[in-house]
Amino acid sequence: MDRLLTNLNIALDAILANTLRSVLTALGIIFGVAAVITMLAIGEGAQAEILKQIELVGVNNIEIKPLVEQRDEEVSEDMVSEPRKFSKGLDLSDARSILKIIPAAVAISPEVVIETSVISSGRRRSTKLIGVEASYFEVSNIPLRYGQMFSQGHMENQEPVCIIGSGMAKKLFPGERALGKKIKVGSQWLTVIGVSQTLNISAKAQENLGIRDYNMDIYAPITTILSRYRDRGRLRQSRGFDDDDEDSPKKDLNYHQLDRLVVQIDDSEYLESSAEVISRLLTRKHNEVVDFEVIIPQQLLEQQQRTKDIFNLVLSAIAGISLLVGGIGIMNIMLASVLERTKEIGTRLAIGAKKQDIITQFLFEALLISLSGGIIGVILGLLASYLVSEFANIETIVSPLSIVISFGVASITGLIFGLSPARQAAEKNPVESLRYE
Repeated sequence: MDRLLTNLNIALDAILANTLRSVLTALGIIFGVAAVITMLAIGEGAQAEILKQIELVGVNNIEIKPLVEQRDEEVSEDMVSEPRKFSKGLDLSDARSILKIIPAAVAISPEVVIETSVISSGRRRSTKLIGVEASYFEVSNIPLRYGQMFSQGHMENQEPVCIIGSGMAKKLFPGERALGKKIKVGSQWLTVIGVSQTLNISAKAQENLGIRDYNMDIYAPITTILSRYRDRGRLRQSRGFDDDDEDSPKKDLNYHQLDRLVVQIDDSEYLESSAEVISRLLTRKHNEVVDFEVIIPQQLLEQQQRTKDIFNLVLSAIAGISLLVGGIGIMNIMLASVLERTKEIGTRLAIGAKKQDIITQFLFEALLISLSGGIIGVILGLLASYLVSEFANIETIVSPLSIVISFGVASITGLIFGLSPARQAAEKNPVESLRYE
């Protein structure tokens, strides 16, 4: 132990005697460790963001959105116009058919979205009124903070009740419970029967998945919306526009009764096959008019995750190269140090130092340089992760494992690249070393 401590003190004195050179030698390790920690923090943050987004859209959900049919055809002067096929649009009957025919479907949630305003206690705010069924809250992973869900009676009787988001509750009823209060949404008065839990929804999640800020929504039974507010399917039938009339106002009219339809599948294994069956079913029900799109959000998120994994892999490789360059820098400086201190090595060998002592001394020097560089790199990595999160609006999570890995790699790098110079120093002939000029 005394010999180890002596060699450690000699190594420390040698480093302090050449502080600037030691710092420059450690730069590769410093930037390599900082880069590894920052890249792993970005990767962890991306993974956490993906998991949050999956929770928002549901793990095994299939989303169906209405589209305005697009036609692409050549036009000639003598062309006889063919009658355009009629589609009833996405409606509640589609939801019932999907739930009946798809064996893997455990729940289905139709939605109608209305842009409107809400008035309460003299305050008016713009909001989205969402017509849903009780299954919506389970499918969308939105639990209630307090109150009750929509009952079968609410749905059958088209009752004027609503559940409001936690953010809207705070805006309309600051400092008090919203339960039982009446609010005027659009032209109708609705009674609040529940308030949803607060959901943390980032702007990135809203952009990537096309979802709303659920905390500011107002939910009512879909039957209430269709009977008391708006039913586009019924409105279309009552107007009776001609499908072949190019100047018909209906060309610009959204004729779909529903704005969104979410199907929950019991096992992710059946997502693709169920989506294919749903697409064929809706195409047949819509008279071969493809005025809808079937989306599997999980696939979009998995693709996004694969892209981020490749990005993180490339950046980690660059960080690894930086560590390698740092190790080579340590070896070069240690080799130069061996030549500069040839007389010192010869003197130590001449007065009784063993080859193992010389190896230990130079290994300690390489290890101290790499460890000090690792410590500085960890500090810079933590700082860089914070700055990325703060100014680049990218979520970062620094895990203890990333610090351990980067610090361990820095230490191993110092040992590996310091071993060859240490052995070269120990193999010197004491007599020739004392004569070295």
